Amino acid sequence: MYAEEQQFLAPGLQRIAQLSELALAEGRGCTLIDVDGNEYLDFFAGVAVASLGHSHPRFVAALTNQIERLAVGSFTSEPRLQLMKVLAEIAPGALKRTQLYSGGAEAVEAAIRLAKAYTKKYEVVGFWGGFHGKTGGVMGLIGDEWKQKWGPLPGGTYQVPYADCYRCPLKLNYPDCGVACLDFMRQSLKTTTAGMIAAVLIEPMQGTAGNVIPPPEFLPGVRDIAHENDALLIVDEMITGFGRTGLPFGCNHTNVEPDVMTIGKGFGNGFPVTGLMSTDEITAAPPFSKASSSSSSYGGNALAATAALTTVETILDEGLIDNAARVGAFLLDELRGLQEKYEFIGDVRGAGLLLGMDLVKNRATKEPLAREVSEEIFLGALRRGLLLMGYFSRVRINPPLILSESEARDGVAILDEVFADVARSGRYRQ
Repeated sequence: MYAEEQQFLAPGLQRIAQLSELALAEGRGCTLIDVDGNEYLDFFAGVAVASLGHSHPRFVAALTNQIERLAVGSFTSEPRLQLMKVLAEIAPGALKRTQLYSGGAEAVEAAIRLAKAYTKKYEVVGFWGGFHGKTGGVMGLIGDEWKQKWGPLPGGTYQVPYADCYRCPLKLNYPDCGVACLDFMRQSLKTTTAGMIAAVLIEPMQGTAGNVIPPPEFLPGVRDIAHENDALLIVDEMITGFGRTGLPFGCNHTNVEPDVMTIGKGFGNGFPVTGLMSTDEITAAPPFSKASSSSSSYGGNALAATAALTTVETILDEGLIDNAARVGAFLLDELRGLQEKYEFIGDVRGAGLLLGMDLVKNRATKEPLAREVSEEIFLGALRRGLLLMGYFSRVRINPPLILSESEARDGVAILDEVFADVARSGRYRQ
């Protein structure tokens, strides 16, 4: 089925779909089932999207009921009203105003427009390793080589190092470094920008870069630098929001209140609904506040609002934030146990059910594991029934928030088998 589809599908499919060549039939809880009946434990969750897992009964019932009544339109609906109320209750600080969209990049671009409207300035600062979508307005803020060869990037965008301490861009060691990347950022903004910074855009924990967890001083320091420059702090919570990290939002770990926050992915449990949240004062800024200036054709229709409301209420009612913290801590300990067994595991890190590993040829040099070996690990795990983002040297683990300790243990047991094969062969030194 996969090969047949390739005759018609344009190139550019996600790497995990290309490598796995999976043709899926259905999903239940944390298990995916392909068209041949093979089952896979899901440590991927559609890149941290399936927060409730697959085919959650409450989610299925709510959407089935809503689609039989009303699906489209930007008018007020009961589910959207309830969603606005719930979001205002759980969001940090004074972030009580929400606008909804259907894609992550769309929401981030709207957040940047909002910052420009409020500050009347035009420059945006992002971070090495950052990812905020692939559309033209945010492409210049992608913090890796992916953005190369697409032509001129938008003007007025700048990037500074992120506190990726295992692979420190300044070649220093935490905590002896004194979080020197913040000093570097402060000086860089003075010397490289036009002094018209509207926003500093940051993931509280980086997803695409490898589920990177910065030290606790970093995000508060970035906030301070943003405000020293009279810029807004936009915290992109696409991956880290709604319990993924064991707290409601990633910024809750350091008590940082963003000026603007973007939300998505696990927010809709697979339904394409995203949004931005900010304050009464900031969202009132024209031209963002003018009629039709901040809206979206699909964002916030009754079906999207039902998906998001049901997801958020289920996360809260079923205690999935606490589950992410508890099972995430268990999984982190298990992975650190593997690190003690295998010398090619250079680093293990995590917050809640956002976990990452660095696989290396040599712990002393931290040289990344060869891509071919990483892909062998990914395929070896897949053959044994585990799906995870393990095809690069920076392994990402972000299962549904409903993951049990038993399922976590099963996944680690599969990784143990695969890593044992790699260790016996010695291929990791290649």
